[in-house]
Amino acid sequence: MEAPKKRIPDNIRAEFEDSTDSEASFTDEEDSDEELRQAFLRNELKPGLNVIVRKEKAPVNDKIQLKSALETCVLKVPWLERMDLVNDLAPLTPELAIQIEKHEQKRENQFKGNRKIPYVAPEADTVLNDFKREILFHRQAQAATVEGIRKLHDLGVATKRPDDYFAEMAKSDEHMQRIRKVLLDKQEGIAKSERIRQLREQRRIGKLIQRQATEKRDEERRKMLGDIKKFRKGKLANLDFLDDDDGPRGEFRKSGNAPGKGKKGKTVSAKRKARDAKFGFGGRKKGMKQNTKESCINDGPRRSMGGGKGRKKGGKAGANSRPGKSRRAQMKGGKGGGRKK
Repeated sequence: MEAPKKRIPDNIRAEFEDSTDSEASFTDEEDSDEELRQAFLRNELKPGLNVIVRKEKAPVNDKIQLKSALETCVLKVPWLERMDLVNDLAPLTPELAIQIEKHEQKRENQFKGNRKIPYVAPEADTVLNDFKREILFHRQAQAATVEGIRKLHDLGVATKRPDDYFAEMAKSDEHMQRIRKVLLDKQEGIAKSERIRQLREQRRIGKLIQRQATEKRDEERRKMLGDIKKFRKGKLANLDFLDDDDGPRGEFRKSGNAPGKGKKGKTVSAKRKARDAKFGFGGRKKGMKQNTKESCINDGPRRSMGGGKGRKKGGKAGANSRPGKSRRAQMKGGKGGGRKK
């Protein structure tokens, strides 16, 4: 059974009627309040929250009207004037498939290597979706290009310029020469900066190699001096380390600048041989003139007591020696009659 409707007192009804008459020209929000008041006067409101519900218009799929509207929008011109195409996507090439796979792997590595970036599934990743969308645009354009060129060929429209086609330049020759000069200057500047960079890099590498060679030479010199000190102290029995081909002296001999290591066919002077026989050219010099048992036994030939008789011919007392002063005076006096007084 329906609940009996409550009767509104006359004083309240009159008050609402007066308020509706005075507020008829207010805004839309106040108009909605007015509608609520009118519904309250008609006993159409129930206790609780009251909201005006407006009926929504359901969309009607009128295919006939839609097709007629579409016909009005379509241009009634040949396809060559419109050049619109509706086709499927071009097949995915292996290069694009590999590129998509690399992009997905790179994106996954970014998530693994950085914990600050929250993980996003591949199907919900906006970066990957943008990349795939660009690939779809590319495939769609590729398929449309192939289909459009085929249709143009069927209509007898040339798609390539002939070899003897000449078009008038939109810019003057002076302008193009200025552009060419600017491009050449820019290219020359890039090449110059690249040469400077290479020279700077070569200089840096050269200094590094030189420093390494100097450090190696100093290390070998210190080692050689240490071996010489050990030899002087009697810790080493010989100086064979001086003949080492790996050391600095060995490199000096290999270069051909060492004594006795000249070019093939070069003769050594007799003076050099005499000095080498007398003084030697390397090795120990200390203690060479000390007397030993062998030097005392083999003392060499004894000097004769006959004055200058034992001298060799060609010496100072030879036949061509100059006579003494008195002898020269006698010889001079004998020729000229003696000395004048």
